Amino acid sequence: MSALKERVASFTSLYAAFEDLQVMLELGEEEDDQSLAEDLLKDIREFKKRLEDMELQVLLSGPYDRGNAILALHAGAGGTEAQDWVEMLLRMYTRWAEDHGYKTTMADLLPGDEAGVKSATLIVSGPNAFGYLRPEKGVHRLVRISPFDAAGRRHTSFASVDVLPEVQDNIDVDIDPEDLKIDTYRSGGAGGQHVNKTDSAVRITHLPTGIVVQCQSERSQISNRNTAMKLLKARLLDREMKKKEEELAAMRGEQMDIAWGSQIRSYVFHPYSLVKDHRTGVEMGNVNGVMDGDIDQFISAYLRETARGKYK
Repeated sequence: MSALKERVASFTSLYAAFEDLQVMLELGEEEDDQSLAEDLLKDIREFKKRLEDMELQVLLSGPYDRGNAILALHAGAGGTEAQDWVEMLLRMYTRWAEDHGYKTTMADLLPGDEAGVKSATLIVSGPNAFGYLRPEKGVHRLVRISPFDAAGRRHTSFASVDVLPEVQDNIDVDIDPEDLKIDTYRSGGAGGQHVNKTDSAVRITHLPTGIVVQCQSERSQISNRNTAMKLLKARLLDREMKKKEEELAAMRGEQMDIAWGSQIRSYVFHPYSLVKDHRTGVEMGNVNGVMDGDIDQFISAYLRETARGKYK
């Protein structure tokens, strides 16, 4: 009810702003006041931004779009360079979340051998987090002069980003305790008063599917176990969603590509600066801005094209 009231209030406020702009426009035309025209132009730009934000919220119509998101990042081909790329992407999404007022919780992080991160699981909490982040699911490609190459050669690296909805308590995911293998181990990382001294980290294996999840971010084994169960439920829910999509695709006679190899976006640092989304064609020349979390253009373009039926 609270969320619905907020949506109605946002629309009412936006419509009131629209009517105010109409009055100002009529007044400006009558008085032919240039200073009023400048103020009106500024207000129109602000109104357009609010309208676009509301349009995106309307596009978030999926069953889990309004809930929290779980981001799972994994290094692909490229060794240390790919692991550094995962750390860069992790920072990008963390900055994006902070800019949008979302809370982030690191559920699991596996550091790289020499630098960077092999894999990481980040929970992003807040309204519409999954809806906004689901367009980021796929393979992300980096092209740059590697700082880890003494010869200064250009390298291409890959990282996969998986986006899952966090399963809420009112969503039933049937898990038989007999199907679970639960292991505990000592947490990795920099250490501390409790870290590395107790078996607080938890790894859960779902035997029928082979899905493995783990959490080591909390000091308590119970807290890590609860978070790991959330991750497992999200994985199982995502598996069922994919199975339904594949069944629908078979009925439509379409071939759905869910393989690792097809990148959704390229981030080129050398020989030129460009970030290009290969699905929508949206490009941004400010690579550093994108790496600081400015990815809204890519997200909104994908959501709009999805609404037009381009993507299934």
